[in-house]
Amino acid sequence: MATDDLRRSFLRPRASGLAHNRDFRLLWIGESVSKFGTAIATLVMPLVAVGILNSSTFVVTVLSAALWMPWFVIGLPAGAWVDRLPKRPLMITCGWVSAGLLATVPIAAWLGVLTSVHLVVVAILTGTVNVLFSAAYQSYLPMVVERQHSAEANAKLQGSESVAQLAGPSVGGLLAQVVGAVLGVLADALSYVVSAVCLMRMRTVEPEIKPPAGRTSLRGEIAVGLRFVGRDPYMRALTIYGGAANLFAGAFEAIVVVYLVRDVGVSAGAVGVLIAVTGVGGIVGALITTRLARWLGSARAILVCELAGMPFALLIPLTDAGFGLTFFVVGGLIVNAAIVVSSVLGASFRQTYCPPSLLGRVTAATRVVSYGALPFGALIAGALGTWLGLTTTMWITCGALALCGLILFASPVRGAKEFPVAPAGEPDESRQETILSPRRPT
Repeated sequence: MATDDLRRSFLRPRASGLAHNRDFRLLWIGESVSKFGTAIATLVMPLVAVGILNSSTFVVTVLSAALWMPWFVIGLPAGAWVDRLPKRPLMITCGWVSAGLLATVPIAAWLGVLTSVHLVVVAILTGTVNVLFSAAYQSYLPMVVERQHSAEANAKLQGSESVAQLAGPSVGGLLAQVVGAVLGVLADALSYVVSAVCLMRMRTVEPEIKPPAGRTSLRGEIAVGLRFVGRDPYMRALTIYGGAANLFAGAFEAIVVVYLVRDVGVSAGAVGVLIAVTGVGGIVGALITTRLARWLGSARAILVCELAGMPFALLIPLTDAGFGLTFFVVGGLIVNAAIVVSSVLGASFRQTYCPPSLLGRVTAATRVVSYGALPFGALIAGALGTWLGLTTTMWITCGALALCGLILFASPVRGAKEFPVAPAGEPDESRQETILSPRRPT
């Protein structure tokens, strides 16, 4: 049965070959360091804008939005380009380019020529490079890791990202205070160097890319990926769910700090502690994913997390000063854990389910929807917060997050215990050789 392979991904984690997979260790180390550097930069880049350049609030907002803007412009063609190109060389190039772009910020600051425009341009260009890297990375991982270990690999990578998101801003704040914010940007640049070097030391040889039969245009190749996502019932449901969930997650993230400070009365320092504590939920989610999927099944685990975990978001608008902060901590911990479990299982499903020749385009299409929803959610939250007030907007946002799981409940996910590893009617053996047995140097 096709689902047996995906189930074995969770049933045999202790027999995993990941501990002895040199290339996965290198990929994991490089990505973990890079994510840690990026988490530092999310704090220090705005500090550079505010503290050194005295930029306006609008400029700081544009700086944040610039990281996601490239998904609207090149997200879909990036997937088609990635499917045409060798993945590892592209990822290495992206790492060096990102390092070079970020290094221009401290150099310009030391020369006294740094401007707000410079920061925004660097954010846009690094965001563009990240689109290409992200699509290539999702397509390359199944070549490095055998399919039965894909869920464990994604859980490890997601766990590292959660740790980075938890510790990175704190380290960034310390760097900014001790040695200056521009050196925090330099730390992010160096993290991309580490990632590129790790990729260069990997030995996995990619399968030969076979050009499609007949001459096809870039638009035609993009359309093939979009049709796959739009027509497949599982991919369609997960993509719609991802867009809806990120729409309201973007709204939540846009107002949570202001809500805690202005409506709840929490100090700025305590806000950082509260958000860091709830981030532990993401680490817990990464640790329990394989066990939860082994117990419930991969598809059912996602559904249970969404229907049982996400309603805890409704505790967050109950937050009050003093003991009332417990509502925020408990709600945030459980919601973050549920989000990470769903993200790991969703990524593992996509990597095993999509034909390798389409994976770049499918990844790009799903992320254009999910990442593209984030800035719209922020704009909606800003408008509602101004019109209705922060607490009311928080109730709307958290209520919507709690209901997003109904999208999956109304889809074929509801009737499945395990996700399939191939679309109905497609022979699985043809892709097994590609994913399970990537060519390696002799």
